[in-house]
Amino acid sequence: MSFGNIANVDTTGASWQTAQQDKLNTSGVNASHTMARTDVGRMGRYRSIINNVGRKYGVDANLIAAIISRESRAGNTLQDGWGDHGNAWGLMQVDVNPRGGGHTKRGAWNSEEHLCQATEILLYFIDRIQKKFPNWSREQQLKGAIAAYNTGDGRVSSYADVDAKTTGKDYSNDVVARAQWYQQNGF
Repeated sequence: MSFGNIANVDTTGASWQTAQQDKLNTSGVNASHTMARTDVGRMGRYRSIINNVGRKYGVDANLIAAIISRESRAGNTLQDGWGDHGNAWGLMQVDVNPRGGGHTKRGAWNSEEHLCQATEILLYFIDRIQKKFPNWSREQQLKGAIAAYNTGDGRVSSYADVDAKTTGKDYSNDVVARAQWYQQNGF
C-alpha cells in the first residue's frame, strides 16, 4: 500500500509558538529544520530501531524520526519515559489518557516495541484518513494522517486547515518539514 512520498508533501513548517521551544527568531520550514538538526545527535541512538520499524511497516523511517523529534525531542523532554503531564508514553508519545487515545503502553519508552505500537497507530490514522478523504492525493492523505496522529481523525475536516485543531496549529506541517530534513540529510 502506498502512503505517499514525504518529499512531495507540501509544508509550511513550524509555527512561531512551536519554534519558541528552541527560542528561535524564525518560524516555518527553517525553524522545523533547525529543530530536527538539534535532535539528530540524540536521534542517532534510535536509528537502528527506527529503521527496523520503518521496514517492518513500510513507513518512511524519516517520518518516524520526525514524529519522535516533534513529540519528545528524541527523548529529551521525557521524565522516565512520560510526557504531556503523564498522559503520553515514549519517544512517539502514545496517548494513554482514557479521555484521549486511551492506549495501553507497550514496551519501554525507547524500545522497538513502543515504536511498533506508535507506528501501528499512525497506520490506523492513514487508513482512516484515506477512507474519509478518498479524493485527496496520497501525499495529502499522509499529511492528514500525521495531523490525526496528534488530534484524532474526527478533528481533521479539510486539507486547507488540516492543522487547525492540532497542537500549535502546525503539527503535520512541522512533522513533514522535519521528515524532509532527515531525508535530505541522510537519516
